[in-house]
Amino acid sequence: MATDRLYYHDSFLYDFDARVVEALEHQGKPAIVLDRTAFYPTSGGQVHDLGTLAADGKQIAITEVADDEDGRILHFASELLAIGTQVHGSVDAVRRRDHVQQHSGQHVLSAAFIRLFNMPTVSFHMGEESCTIDLETAGLSPTQTQKAELMANEVIAEDRLVSIRFVPLEEARQLGLRKLPPKQTGDLRLIDISDFDLTACGGTHVRSTGQIGSILLRKVEKVKQGMRVEFVCGLRGVTTARRDYATLTEAASLWSSHIHDVPQQVRKSLEETKAAGKAQHKLLEELAELYSERLLTQAADSPQVIYEFFPDRDAVFIKLLAQKLTAGKLSVIALLASGSDQPTLVFAQTPGQKSNMGQLMKDAMAQLGGRGGGSADMAQGGFPAGSIDVAKLKSLLQETARKL
Repeated sequence: MATDRLYYHDSFLYDFDARVVEALEHQGKPAIVLDRTAFYPTSGGQVHDLGTLAADGKQIAITEVADDEDGRILHFASELLAIGTQVHGSVDAVRRRDHVQQHSGQHVLSAAFIRLFNMPTVSFHMGEESCTIDLETAGLSPTQTQKAELMANEVIAEDRLVSIRFVPLEEARQLGLRKLPPKQTGDLRLIDISDFDLTACGGTHVRSTGQIGSILLRKVEKVKQGMRVEFVCGLRGVTTARRDYATLTEAASLWSSHIHDVPQQVRKSLEETKAAGKAQHKLLEELAELYSERLLTQAADSPQVIYEFFPDRDAVFIKLLAQKLTAGKLSVIALLASGSDQPTLVFAQTPGQKSNMGQLMKDAMAQLGGRGGGSADMAQGGFPAGSIDVAKLKSLLQETARKL
């Protein structure tokens, strides 16, 4: 038995009376089927309603609503009710109004992209914080985005009538719909935004475009099927704009500047950080060079086997040092370890020698339980912070050096 969908005729109906016609387990969850309902099931990019069913002096939470293939609507509930039970349903009005604004806003926005740039919408998704449409287009410029947003908000400001009607499929094909569903039996439900958009849709919608409030486009990104536009409508737009403003205000206060100057301040800070990083790396290279010269004077064998543990240095430094030690004409094998942050091993040799640093590192990692690898001339391995005993690292360096 198909469920009578009350929301088809009134998107602002939050309370209704109905009768339980089925009580079942669906995919391991209790589900109730009613003879009529105002609860909207997830479909067409719009997420389901929430609410309660009241019966026999108790309230049962509706946690999910789904559309079954045979026309039934499944109300997933905290517990089952007996067939024949009379219930009073209450839809979460705040959630429903939000969904109405988002879905109707999507119709207006999609129509704007068609009218301005002939960019059809191929999919719509309603998330908890924002919504997205995917447009069939190779690119979308900031100017085009702004024009579509402006047109959509002008249509909202004009408070155009939004009407619902049902027509046969053959008649719908003659009406110039923005989009026809791929498969359809029976009459089509059409959402008509006066003199602006006409499309088939089973979702909940406003009575006039003014109820959408506003549309704010947030982000544009390239996706597999075209360009994805993220947006928010109505009260979500107010909440999002308030959060954005608070974030910008806090950022501006850190630089003691106006919010409009934040991008400039960020660019300046990035440039300063980049310059400081280059200067630091240069100093680190000079320090590695000094260490290299000192260590090379301490060994006389050929190849010179140098093993050192640096408790306060990181992986960047010991890798630089390994490169300095093995870059000259002398035959050198460097076995280095750092103890700062995440403990790291670097094994390196002057190219052309018979030892295999990659194999040595593989053996070391197997012994100590770390991860790493590399080539015959240089290899690197590491351990999560706090996962390795420093004494074991030092002992490993000594044992490895004795094998060479």
